[in-house]
Amino acid sequence: MEKINKYFPDVYFHPGETLEEKLKELGMGPKEFAVRTGKPEKTIIAVLKGESSITPDMSIQFESVLSIPARFWLKSQLEYDEYLARERRKEVLLAAIEWVKLFPIPQMVKLGWIKPVENKFELAPQLLSFFGVASAKSWEDYYLNQTLKVAFRISLAHVSEPYAVSAWLRHGEITSMKLNAESYSEKRFNEVLPEIKSIMTSQPDNFFHRLQTLCLSAGVKVVYSPCVSKAPINGATRWINGVPVIQLSGRYKRNDIFWLTFFHEAGHILLHGSKEIFLECNCKENYESEKENEADEFAIKWTFSHAEEDLLMTNFRIDDDIISEYAHIFNTHPALIVGRLQHKKLLRYDIGRKFIESIELK
Repeated sequence: MEKINKYFPDVYFHPGETLEEKLKELGMGPKEFAVRTGKPEKTIIAVLKGESSITPDMSIQFESVLSIPARFWLKSQLEYDEYLARERRKEVLLAAIEWVKLFPIPQMVKLGWIKPVENKFELAPQLLSFFGVASAKSWEDYYLNQTLKVAFRISLAHVSEPYAVSAWLRHGEITSMKLNAESYSEKRFNEVLPEIKSIMTSQPDNFFHRLQTLCLSAGVKVVYSPCVSKAPINGATRWINGVPVIQLSGRYKRNDIFWLTFFHEAGHILLHGSKEIFLECNCKENYESEKENEADEFAIKWTFSHAEEDLLMTNFRIDDDIISEYAHIFNTHPALIVGRLQHKKLLRYDIGRKFIESIELK
């Protein structure tokens, strides 16, 4: 097929200029043209001066008088209006250059969230498109000013690095849109949790795919977004368009931390409201500690309960064999036991190290 090259001029002119040239060609003045078209003379003069637009009704009337198709006048007016809008848009993009610098752009490019550009002026439109907003002000209204309270009950204005955090959250939102989930069922989600715990215990190579599939069957979307600079987030939970979404970063790349984070986020879904966003990171301030504690307890119950910990601690000596034996009894992964005890400084760091597995999510 022959490739057709189209020419897009840098500047468009108001169709009033074309109208003025045509009237001169015909030797017709504005007053006569106004009479012939049935329009007020002041309206015709405003069009000729580029101060007024040609409407669909006017284009039909112009067609009758000048034998120039109405679609020509409408197309000329549309192209001119779009040109003006894009000129105004340039001002918005120029004003956003400083705003762009607040985001971890190099990492976002490296991760493929936005495309590399030749100059900084191309970044603003990309970033605005990534967030699905028209201006930096729109981003502030959405992420900082709580204009949509149903989307963010907690404003990111209370987060120490809102720009990096918003980028991470937005990637999760975009990724979640690509997944198809069943309608959310609390009953079904509770039913799949034991199966998910078994996956945690066996830690197969395809664990994330299996986890994701089970959750989708319950109407819960689980997505992966790598950490970005200044947003050291383990996970987040929120409802997007009525669908619960668990976003995980795989931070620290440790299986024990991954599973604790997942069950923590699952706790938020089952225990707390659908109009809140929960961030598990070191970048938030004064954030609903009671609900975080409830989610922590939920995760502990499903991974390595307090009662199981007490029972294990009755042993005079704890070594790799004891940890493995009790993990089998409790139907959990030994890494969850090791991680807990080392965190509480109840176990030396040279014991149980072989159970901590590195995970790579894609």
